[in-house]
Amino acid sequence: MSELALLSTLGLTGVLREVLPRYPGKVAASYGPTAAILERIAGGESGDAAILTAEGIEALTAKGVLAAGTRVDLAASGVGIAVKAGAPKPDIATPEAFMRLLETVPSIAYSRAGASGIYFAGLLKRLGLAETVNAKAIVIPQGFTAERVVRGEAVVAVQQISELMAVEGVDIVGPLPEGLQTTVVFSGAVFAGSARPVEAAALLRFLVGTATPAMLRSKGLQPV
Repeated sequence: MSELALLSTLGLTGVLREVLPRYPGKVAASYGPTAAILERIAGGESGDAAILTAEGIEALTAKGVLAAGTRVDLAASGVGIAVKAGAPKPDIATPEAFMRLLETVPSIAYSRAGASGIYFAGLLKRLGLAETVNAKAIVIPQGFTAERVVRGEAVVAVQQISELMAVEGVDIVGPLPEGLQTTVVFSGAVFAGSARPVEAAALLRFLVGTATPAMLRSKGLQPV
């Protein structure tokens, strides 16, 4: 039996690494930020199923790229901060404390293409700190920002908490404070052009049933 091709946002990496080996079929999973995967799909790439932000799934469904009626919601995630394992954890309990961190931290890493990075860039503008932070920021095209903290290139990393937790060698400081936080829902759907739509839908149902609330929370996600 041929492999099912799954295109997935980085936000579900930790969950998929754990549950896909239990799936009774073969799955070839490819990971990336939602924005990057949307670009790949716009360039002609396809597969059997996709896991993206709910907004990304809806946009592709409206275009007929994904099959209508196949969307399933898998998990929700907020944006958080991480530091290198063992390093002091800064205070981010309030918006004021978080803004002080942004002003004083020597270096900070965030992603250009990820949903969290896009939101964070907008948040910096809203707070009036874009120029200050971007002068010392490491803005990566895509991938795990926490890897830059592990390598000592940045003091703090900003990303979806589930993505921060997918990297070994960091400690999670916590979520963005109330009033500055955003929540993203990750959803899956079947490609309209899939040669195996029944199996692709079964894979998504398997993920919903296997990724228990306890597992999701252990990966920095919330049930939906």
